[in-house]
Amino acid sequence: MDRLTAAAASGMQSRMDSFDLLANNLANTSTIGYKADREFYSTYLSPEAINSADPAVGDSPVVERRWTDFGQGTLITTGSQTDLALSGPGFFALNGPNGPLYTRNGSFQISPQGALVTAEGYAVRLAGGQPLQLLPGVPVEVGAGGQVSQDGNALGQLELVDFKDENALVKAAGTYFQNPDPQANPAGAPLNLQVAQGKLETSNAIPAESAARMVLLLRHFEMLQHAVKVGAEMNRQAMEEVARVGS
Repeated sequence: MDRLTAAAASGMQSRMDSFDLLANNLANTSTIGYKADREFYSTYLSPEAINSADPAVGDSPVVERRWTDFGQGTLITTGSQTDLALSGPGFFALNGPNGPLYTRNGSFQISPQGALVTAEGYAVRLAGGQPLQLLPGVPVEVGAGGQVSQDGNALGQLELVDFKDENALVKAAGTYFQNPDPQANPAGAPLNLQVAQGKLETSNAIPAESAARMVLLLRHFEMLQHAVKVGAEMNRQAMEEVARVGS
């Protein structure tokens, strides 16, 4: 495959990867606490081209890595006392099946055992790691700093955490994140982090933006597809010319 065709084909593949990201973002525009995925483009230089007289020829565009946009979503009022939203950088800490999980999705509920849990049953952690246990039938109050009380009795402090490098977190299923590096311990809650009871944070994936980027990617894909056709036609003509000269 010639370098023109190879570069164009690589560009088409990177656009397909971006399509997958955008499709996932569009599918989660109504998911509470969802954080949009973005891509970082780079170029791949084939080993054959490294020592070339023109090393710029042979660069192939690729999606080098994905990253998560942790930008703040809009807070909407629900009125439910177990719905919690975060304003500012940080996460709720949960007891997941294989260790701590972190999320911005504060759509919680009370389990039959009295624990405050996610829809998947993961318990919300208090500072120290123990699950938050609530008294049945008693209104719960959550302060802006994460203090939890019922009937005037303090139950504890929600474990609210942040990380020096949020993009070191790995997306798990749904709106959950895992910390893959045990050395990168979560820091305490930032001073500007506040909890809003009776509210939820919407997805920060904006449908109009994602749709506009998808149209742009489609145009890029069509141009690269045309470049592949041009490269194939040039190769065909060159082969015909070689055959004509040799005959």
